[in-house]
Amino acid sequence: MKINGTAMRTIWLGADGVAVEVIDQTRLPFEVATVTLRSWREAAAAIADMVVRGAPLIGAVGAYGLALAMAEAPDDAHLAAAHAGLLATRPTAVNLAWALDDVCRRLAGLSPADRAAVAYARAAAICDEDVASCEAIGRHGLAVIRRLWEEKGRPDRFNVLTHCNAGWLACIDWGTALSPVYMAHAAGIPVHVWVDETRPRNQGASLTAFELGQHGVAHTVIADNVGGHLMQHGLVDMVIVGSDRTTAAGDVCNKIGTYLKALAAHDNGVPFYVALPFSTIDWTLSDGVGEIPIEERDGRELSHLRGRAADGRLLTVDILPPGSRAANYGFDVTPARLVTGLITERGITEASREGLRRLYPETAR
Repeated sequence: MKINGTAMRTIWLGADGVAVEVIDQTRLPFEVATVTLRSWREAAAAIADMVVRGAPLIGAVGAYGLALAMAEAPDDAHLAAAHAGLLATRPTAVNLAWALDDVCRRLAGLSPADRAAVAYARAAAICDEDVASCEAIGRHGLAVIRRLWEEKGRPDRFNVLTHCNAGWLACIDWGTALSPVYMAHAAGIPVHVWVDETRPRNQGASLTAFELGQHGVAHTVIADNVGGHLMQHGLVDMVIVGSDRTTAAGDVCNKIGTYLKALAAHDNGVPFYVALPFSTIDWTLSDGVGEIPIEERDGRELSHLRGRAADGRLLTVDILPPGSRAANYGFDVTPARLVTGLITERGITEASREGLRRLYPETAR
């Protein structure tokens, strides 16, 4: 994908072959800047402070964090400390735990002299695998968009509603929910995206709108509470969102507010799809509402807004009355019964244990 016409990924190895470079997403859409990560603690801080965010990307940063740790000191104690420190940064998204455990398994039993090279190689492979998965998700999702567009008589505008940011900035390249949109746009389907602003942090307004604008995809930013109104008036042809953790039974945990969109879509007969790679599926859980830990973040993300003043200065302002408290729940869970289908790198399935098992039969073990 591109920024200002230049192809980029969200993460890459620095020129010295040790440090890791990432796009600083806290400074978008007003400034494109990068951050250099030189230790696992800096990688952990980047995840915790949402310099990087999005389930697949934080998994990749976690993997590179372990590689940085092994470049520092390739012993078991340092590896365990780095694993624990990185894992504690974001409890909801399962990709982080998956990537950390994957790298640690590959390092077990290796001599200290070999660990850094193996960790770096595996982190790079995780990034490449994610790109391939997201591209495949895009192809499968394109088929869904094309079918729905044709069923509606190929209208001049096909309206997709999305929530939060599940584009390439949340992954390594392509994205999950936005990958089918990019492919539909390239295929000549007149796709238009309703972009939820996605309070708090406004990832829709600041990141999704930025991405779509960079690629020339028609879009309109809306307040989070507008989606139901649009669906009632026939102005949404499908909803597609990403996932931070999907249970083995098909429940989907995503950015707070996703559940409300699913309810509105269900009430209005609007298809509601979730796009996700295999690394987002938590095969150990069945009940999303009861078992997925929901991250509660700093209330300042809700009480303060960042924007650009008329004179170009970037400002952070407090919008709450003095003394008012803010509760900042980061995610909610959409039950499988409200999901029309899951779009994965292996194809599309209903949101159910049986459907996921058909796509991933190896997990039956």
